[in-house]
Amino acid sequence: MSGFCIVLSSFNTKHNGMKRFIIFFLLSAGLLAMPARADEGMWIPKLAEKLNMADMQRLGLKLTADQIYSESNASLKDAIVIFGRGCTGEIISNQGLILTNHHCGYGAIQSVSTVQNDYLRNGFWATSIEEEIPINGLTVTFVIRMEEVTEKVLAGLSPGSGGKERADLIRKNSTAIEKAATEGTHYTASVSEYFEGNAYYLIVYEVFRDVRLVGTPPESIGKFGADTDNWMWPRHTGDFSIFRVYAGPDNKPAAYSKDNKPFKPRHFLPISLDGIKKDDFAMIMGNPGSTDRFLTSWGVRMAIDESNPTRVKIRQEKLRIMDEGMEASPKVRLQYASKYAGVSNYWKYFIGQTRGLKRLNVIDKKQDIEADFKAQMATNPDWTAQFGQALPMIEQAYGQLAQYNLARWYMVEAIMSGSDILNLANRYNRLHELLSAKPVDAEAVKKETDRLKAGLEAAYKNYDLQVEKNMLARMLEMYYNDVPEAFHPALLKTMAAKHKNNFAALAEDVFARSAFASIEKAQALLAKPTAKAIAADPAFALAKAFGEVNQNLQKAMAEPNEALRTGNRLFVAGLKTMYPERTFYPNANRTLRLTYGTVQDYYPADAVHYNYITTTQGILEKEDPTTWEFEVPEKLKNMILNQDYGMYGNPDGSMTVNFLTNHDITGGNSGSPVLDAQGRLIGLAFDGNWEAMSGDIAYEPELQRTISVDIRYVLLIVDKFAGARHIMNELQIIRDGREIRP
Repeated sequence: MSGFCIVLSSFNTKHNGMKRFIIFFLLSAGLLAMPARADEGMWIPKLAEKLNMADMQRLGLKLTADQIYSESNASLKDAIVIFGRGCTGEIISNQGLILTNHHCGYGAIQSVSTVQNDYLRNGFWATSIEEEIPINGLTVTFVIRMEEVTEKVLAGLSPGSGGKERADLIRKNSTAIEKAATEGTHYTASVSEYFEGNAYYLIVYEVFRDVRLVGTPPESIGKFGADTDNWMWPRHTGDFSIFRVYAGPDNKPAAYSKDNKPFKPRHFLPISLDGIKKDDFAMIMGNPGSTDRFLTSWGVRMAIDESNPTRVKIRQEKLRIMDEGMEASPKVRLQYASKYAGVSNYWKYFIGQTRGLKRLNVIDKKQDIEADFKAQMATNPDWTAQFGQALPMIEQAYGQLAQYNLARWYMVEAIMSGSDILNLANRYNRLHELLSAKPVDAEAVKKETDRLKAGLEAAYKNYDLQVEKNMLARMLEMYYNDVPEAFHPALLKTMAAKHKNNFAALAEDVFARSAFASIEKAQALLAKPTAKAIAADPAFALAKAFGEVNQNLQKAMAEPNEALRTGNRLFVAGLKTMYPERTFYPNANRTLRLTYGTVQDYYPADAVHYNYITTTQGILEKEDPTTWEFEVPEKLKNMILNQDYGMYGNPDGSMTVNFLTNHDITGGNSGSPVLDAQGRLIGLAFDGNWEAMSGDIAYEPELQRTISVDIRYVLLIVDKFAGARHIMNELQIIRDGREIRP
């Protein structure tokens, strides 16, 4: 909620009544009508000229708004991509070279690794374009243009429109807008919601599907510190990987072909070797996934009391089960490396967020905002008529959702993303429907059967029988014991009773009788598929039974969820109406955003100070050969001991690894470029800090920091550690305003 929320949250008056009086007085006097803080906000780049340029230039920016975002000329936006389905990357050469985080490329790297060629553990560096490895299914996506379409999206809505009527019309209008924007082109488009449904933007994209792995450091560099250091400062992680995007002969997206050529971008990022110092201006462009800065006190309380602890508990068990299998087998370690990393990342995040929300008294701060919202409404009868129902609707909705919340998260975490056997079985729903039809459409059955056959290798590539058996047993047991019986599938009760609540025995029985327990059994089923065989399969029956419970859950939650959406929309509309002097920014929603601020240190606790950089000396201090998390490659160790940093080191002989800024980022920003005042690349954002894990809900300016890897450390690894000179030769490297060659 921009500076409004920050100002409210920064008061620490002892008596709440007096605090509200002071805040109300300041609001009434217009004393809070200041610009949003430079270090807070995920801003729409298209609006930079209108909203941000004066503040950014005051901090040191040397670019124009048109150089940041333009639809007619090359600009920074043309070098920023959505990498895969959840990260950001940037183009760093005129040959389509992409830089992103190691953890963003982790799944892609794992997918082309084998026990014999383990690129996660050992790293990989193509010595030529011919050696670059195609990654099946990986995409990079460019933003072509953005356009506000709020009036078009809401056209035809009457003042009283709500619920399904409103949603259906918005969906219909959005589809028409997207179709009109892309008709006759190779582009895709999406209409995205902003400010909780008070604004809408059309975003037109260009999606490339031929992406290849160029280089990655070993885990001992790219994931140094692993789970122990995740979300923590100080960090010493070389969190980067390098890919390349390919295009057809017309420089447009094309399916993979050996004849494709490296993509020629409209813009690529030059790289600065000037280094950083405290208070330097910096900005980040990327695709932040999701924030909830307008979340009310009822939502925060639900997160603290139930949602987060539930997700942590389930994920902790999943990690334990995977870890057991991974410790026992190199093959299983590789198979589950990416899954483990994904579960672990947000397991720790939810722990930290709960801790932060409690420690920073976020519920109290949200309640103060809500009290002031009501006080403002009382000054204007029209506001009461327009927005008076917002907070009561929200409170009532959370009260109704509370009875479903535990079952919802168990369904998501333990069942839908639990044992793979249920997901594998669930893929056969369509085939079962086709085989059950009267008459049977033989051609449709063959088409679906062929589709399933074609996907078998990929489906079972990262699958271990014992791990999945253990996972099913424990997830079903936790669901059975922790979720109210009203949300138990009848089949689960029957199976549990049959095995006397011995869920290990239950899982053994399911896997022994299921055609989805192995690729060989699945192949046999698909050789002669019948509706009866699929329906009788215990894994399919379980998946179907849980699916029906989930459908009922969604139906039960539909009305309160719609009321919550309406209440949130009115709440945000009310805030913007009541405080017209404020500059608001929307929640993150996986669309292109700009955030800006400075290089900064911080004080995480009383008498504790953290510097804004770490150096390679810290790598040696953390080294522990007994654990893979803190192994240091011998070559890197010798480079550090000999201070062999070439042109990438600092004047005092040290070598910066990671640094801090006060940027406002979240998940999805991973891999985002950190840019200096001239728009040159100085680092790669990869994490936030532990003390500010509540930041997706409430921004805390004194604590919230972005952790980035210094671009000079990236180049040190590429150049002197890997010896990848052909990569270095593609880059435009700037020092003291002049281009230099490595």
